[in-house]
Amino acid sequence: MQYSNGVSAQEIQGVVWIKSSRSNATGNCVEVAALPDGGAAVRNSRDPQGPALVYTSQEMAAFLAAAKDGEFDRLTG
Repeated sequence: MQYSNGVSAQEIQGVVWIKSSRSNATGNCVEVAALPDGGAAVRNSRDPQGPALVYTSQEMAAFLAAAKDGEFDRLTG
C-alpha cells in the first residue's frame, strides 16, 4: 500500500514506530516507521494519531546522508 504525505499516522497499519535512543525525557522527538514499499513514515511522538510525512527510500537516504555530513547542524542552535 502506498501512503501520501499528511495521512493520519493511525491509518498506517502493520508498521512498528521507533523512537531514537537519543530522544529526551519530555518526549520531544519524532518516530519513524519502515513502510512495506521500502519508504519511511515520520510522525511527531507527542501526536501519534496526527499526520505523518511519507518519504521514499531514496529521499530518506539523501536526508540521512546530509544529516551525517552535518548539513543540518546549524538548525540545532
